[in-house]
Amino acid sequence: MPHDPPGPAPHAPPRRTGAHAAADTPHPDAEPRGCLFALSQPPLMLFLAVIGVLLLITAVHDLFLL
Repeated sequence: MPHDPPGPAPHAPPRRTGAHAAADTPHPDAEPRGCLFALSQPPLMLFLAVIGVLLLITAVHDLFLL
């Protein structure tokens, strides 16, 4: 039966040190990303624009054509 030596597993990613480790930690003054960050994404804005146009078309149809 094979015996694994103690220590990190061979498939574990290497630990980052120095500048790389500092890049992973958030800045103390940085604000967390919230809903407004999600609204700035182009696919979501395109989807919301299509829904808005459909609502506008149905509203105009109900108000002026019925």
